[in-house]
Amino acid sequence: MARLNGGDMAFTLLHTAETHRATFDAIAAREGADIALRHIVRPDLLGHALSGVTPALEAEIAALVGAAPGPVLCTCSTLGPVAEAHGALRIDAPMMTAAAKIATDCGGAILMVYCLQSTLAPSVALLDHALEAEGREVRVHTLDLAPFWPLFEAGEHDAFVAVIARQTREAAARIANLSAIILAQASMAGAARLIDLDVPVLASPELAFRAMMDAR
Repeated sequence: MARLNGGDMAFTLLHTAETHRATFDAIAAREGADIALRHIVRPDLLGHALSGVTPALEAEIAALVGAAPGPVLCTCSTLGPVAEAHGALRIDAPMMTAAAKIATDCGGAILMVYCLQSTLAPSVALLDHALEAEGREVRVHTLDLAPFWPLFEAGEHDAFVAVIARQTREAAARIANLSAIILAQASMAGAARLIDLDVPVLASPELAFRAMMDAR
């Protein structure tokens, strides 16, 4: 557990990739957050979810969330709906809300980029919900970059974010009146700084962390 500035507020973060531990510890340090972060890293949960969420998998996630000493943030977009159903915060919810507000203000389209097929349905549903809350119909384009997911799994993070950024820039250039880009998975966040376009590029970790802090 990482303790920051001696605070007694604790949050549990449920990850399916080890790299997210360092990501959130770094965000907390930059934000000067007076909390303790308890990390649970379970890549096996995502592995099981790729074949479908079974009652046994849901029960295990429910048990992890229920046993946590304090609020829980699920950092996996695939597991987000199940974790939320049992009381956890979803990492991508603040990002989808922000994208919906931007698109509503600008009246343009959204490009959502993802690297796991299992992420697509829950991400689109969450974005649709955020757009409905804004009372706006917005065209949503999706970009499937699943062929590059093995780079992340192999720990080739620099190559992974570089190709995500390049493919996203190329896709964005083909979309008229684009208002925002969503990087649907936390693993893609590093690509945001490389995309370098005149539209907001939204990644979930920092937005989720701030929302988690606001919800204390």
